[in-house]
Amino acid sequence: MDDELGDDLPDDLVDGRRPGCRGAPPGRHDRSDGPPQVPSGSEPGHPWGWPGPGRPVPSSSPLLASLGDLERDAILAVARPRSFERGEVACHEGDPADSMHLVADGRFTVHVSLATGDTGMVNLLGPGDYFGELALLRTDRRRTATVSAIEPARTLVVTASAFRLLCAEHPAIYRTLAELLAGRVDALSRTVLELMRVSLDERVYRRLLELALGTPTGTDAGAPVVVPLTQAQLAELTGGTRPSVNRALRRLVSDGTVSLARGLITVHDLEALRRHCQLDGS
Repeated sequence: MDDELGDDLPDDLVDGRRPGCRGAPPGRHDRSDGPPQVPSGSEPGHPWGWPGPGRPVPSSSPLLASLGDLERDAILAVARPRSFERGEVACHEGDPADSMHLVADGRFTVHVSLATGDTGMVNLLGPGDYFGELALLRTDRRRTATVSAIEPARTLVVTASAFRLLCAEHPAIYRTLAELLAGRVDALSRTVLELMRVSLDERVYRRLLELALGTPTGTDAGAPVVVPLTQAQLAELTGGTRPSVNRALRRLVSDGTVSLARGLITVHDLEALRRHCQLDGS
């Protein structure tokens, strides 16, 4: 009998919804012809602050926010929307690269593999993030990771040919991507150091806080925040095992900081979680 909290709930509570209440399935391949389209849901409060048919205000997109208006408009002019169902793979490691994606809604896991065949999750992407650009910058033009949607998601897609033209006509786009890539390398170095120096419990709390703050409701004081990750996925992300991550989460459950359900973790008290991270309120 599995004694892990949140892992023995009936299937009809997955995602907090009953069967048949998941909404209409998104179009898996939206139209790519015709004028550029802004994904539906571009109402006030959208992660990128889209007010309607106009261009996005990149309030949470590091890439778009780092560009000038000219470069930003050039990207959005050639981008096309695409929708993904839960569990759908956006790209496979090793495949030829044909596009980059700007995440508009939903979350994606990023998995890489070793020569031994072992695989592991190295990142979780949400609204405002982007992926696929590294393969377009590599000489072999091959995907370096497998990216999958863990919930219904939407992206804006820039094809490889459009990307090359953009970089040729707007060198600032290439320079910005190179700078952001350097930042990712720095973040990866810090993650490696954290794996060696920080306890597993604290790594779990830090990742959970980062994920909670990255949700659309993560900055609303007092509002519960749902992180759509299983305990096994959180274990992959933190370099632990499922039982050890469950023990760390039990401590948060015991004081009411979080609650667990099948396939998701709900954070009820962000400040309490921050204190568990020992970050001195930073």
